[in-house]
Amino acid sequence: MKPWICRSILAAMALCFLPTSLLARELQPPATQPGIAAKPATNPADTQFLRFVEDKKGGGKLEAALVTYRNADGVSVHLVSALHVGEPAYYKGLNDTFEKYDAVLYEMIKPKGSPPPQPGQKSGSAISSFQRFLKDTLALDFQLDDIDYTPDNFVHADLDAETFAAMQQQRGESILGIMLKSMMREMAKQAEGEGRKAPEIGLIDLLVAMKSPDRPRQLKLLLARQFDDIEDQMAGMDGPNGSVIITERNKKCLEVLKQTIAGGKNKNIGIFYGAGHMHDMEQRLEDMGFKKTTTEWRIGWDMTAPPATRPAAKPAAQPIVPQEAPEK
Repeated sequence: MKPWICRSILAAMALCFLPTSLLARELQPPATQPGIAAKPATNPADTQFLRFVEDKKGGGKLEAALVTYRNADGVSVHLVSALHVGEPAYYKGLNDTFEKYDAVLYEMIKPKGSPPPQPGQKSGSAISSFQRFLKDTLALDFQLDDIDYTPDNFVHADLDAETFAAMQQQRGESILGIMLKSMMREMAKQAEGEGRKAPEIGLIDLLVAMKSPDRPRQLKLLLARQFDDIEDQMAGMDGPNGSVIITERNKKCLEVLKQTIAGGKNKNIGIFYGAGHMHDMEQRLEDMGFKKTTTEWRIGWDMTAPPATRPAAKPAAQPIVPQEAPEK
């Protein structure tokens, strides 16, 4: 199998992390409801929203950024990069953080007027099914199971399903078409010998990971390394004229942000969107007069190698006690 094919497979898997909100188009109201130190930011052009950090011990961590911006009126906006499958502790940390925001603007393409999903609510969509398959395969949690979208400070900031579908039809855009476009781009780059940050992955790498005793960790390592150039992957999916799945949804989110700020009461606002949206989102914030202040990293996947198992200790030999000969 050609390396670009393996990479395209993983890119497709990555794409399924980015538009988690698409699954909400098929969500129905549930029948019953179930009872990090910040560092100064640098040049905006250098902003990373996902990164893989090697630990030089056969493992590493996939980290998602929480980048803060501030304007002259004292309004802070936090771009919270979402991983749609992740560690339980990652989602718990986000829930705790969201409680501190005046408003949390979230992505979710759902039918017009429908309520936010309840934690753990299931959907029959193909994307949701695949993401739950990845959750199980990678031994992680699913975002819609762990994030609570019901608090009063959560504000829907995305296209509704009807508008999204109409826009895609008008542009002739589809998820499958975007994935095929990405694969063609990878083929062209491979033919031209262009370099890339993430290492090439071959069939042997996938087979070795699948056969490994710690298969979930090895598969996560393969996939996490590909996220180091997620911005480049998304550039290929978005195209020069933008796309509905990235550009138009970001425009809608920033419209909601402006309305939220205009009320005058919300000074501390989070935008909770997939990491692939964030570079375009950042540019739009800068156009509104916001400047980056800090970047904080949250551990989304922890692939630290477990301690080497030691063989069980053999039972200590029992001392031989000489027995005295019986008296005659």
